[in-house]
Amino acid sequence: MRGVVWLILLFTVAVVAATTLGSNDGLVTIYWSGWRTDLSLNLFVILVIGACVLLTAAAQAIGALTSLPRRAGEWRALRKERAAQAALRESLAEFFSARYSRAQRAAARALALQSDTPQLKDDTEFAVLTRLLAAASHHRLQDRKQRDGLLAEALPQGGRAASRADDGARLLAAEWALDDRDTDKAQALLGDLPAGVARRTQALRLKLQASRMAREPIAALHTARLLANHNAFSPAAAQGLLRSLAFEAIDGTHDLQQLHRLWEQLDAADRRDPFVAARAALRAGALGADEEGRNWLKPYWDRLASLERDQREQVAIALIEVCEGIGSDWLPRLEAAAQAFGHEPAVVAAVGCAFAERQLWGKARRLLEQAAAAPSLPAALRRRAWRQLAAQAREEADDERARRCETAAAALD
Repeated sequence: MRGVVWLILLFTVAVVAATTLGSNDGLVTIYWSGWRTDLSLNLFVILVIGACVLLTAAAQAIGALTSLPRRAGEWRALRKERAAQAALRESLAEFFSARYSRAQRAAARALALQSDTPQLKDDTEFAVLTRLLAAASHHRLQDRKQRDGLLAEALPQGGRAASRADDGARLLAAEWALDDRDTDKAQALLGDLPAGVARRTQALRLKLQASRMAREPIAALHTARLLANHNAFSPAAAQGLLRSLAFEAIDGTHDLQQLHRLWEQLDAADRRDPFVAARAALRAGALGADEEGRNWLKPYWDRLASLERDQREQVAIALIEVCEGIGSDWLPRLEAAAQAFGHEPAVVAAVGCAFAERQLWGKARRLLEQAAAAPSLPAALRRRAWRQLAAQAREEADDERARRCETAAAALD
């Protein structure tokens, strides 16, 4: 195709030249020191064009000859640069192939070639990436001294402008600090990250890991919430992680005031979670504040029908643990729960325990017997139901039935 185009252009030039120059009768007369030379205009034009071509070719040849040393130097520098880039690629390939000693040697060769190449000396990104690769190889080989030395050289020094490679160096340094179980260093490195880098998913993952390692569940919970908003986890995994962190924070409280402060620090979504509320109520009961625990559970008992079955079970189990001193204002909601969810053992056990606490033995006995015989309930709850039945039997002076209930409770130990 290209040949056809050139052929068409050649014919076009030929036609244009024949049309313009074929009928040109002009003359060019040149006078020089008494001599006179007459040339046709066509020949003169051809000679001028030829002279221009020769002069241009001569100028290019002289320029090429004089620039030969410079181009030779550039060629040698280009060879070194390509060799340095090849060494960096080789180091990367060896690193991913788990040949870390070879990767470290290739990275060292790339650094040596860079220092010997003027064009690469000012390429800070190349130097940072190569040192990071060498440091990563030393990290895999558990050579922390060499790793930290290379990492210190890779991190931004003085007033040097930060680049993308520098952000990677900081993140890698924080990750390696976590591998070394050095949470203070990891948190310091993560705290030094620029605002934009600190919001990235990897930075948040490292921050979450550091917070959990440092036993800071509230900070870990807030970070996990950010990761969940960034879709870093599946919905089920995010919910499980957030709940476990909230549980850890709640279980770490030592008094009621601290528990209240923690509850206020929790995200609104966490406070709406029945599992978290049930755990807070259990902790309040363990701290001797059953009334506070019931206050946290009351909103969920008011809308028990809107909860899932596993949520109702957790709320019911929590009420069992904090039912001591339960007031008469709970009786209507307890009776409604027994009528609506009489087929769920946990709800039945909670209502039965609450009735027993109010000494409404007539209502409590059937429910407690139903709960004690439910195999799906935890053994501790069934044992508690048997013992409450034994206490009721003793109240009624039925020692034989009390003995049978105590025997059944002991069999669950």
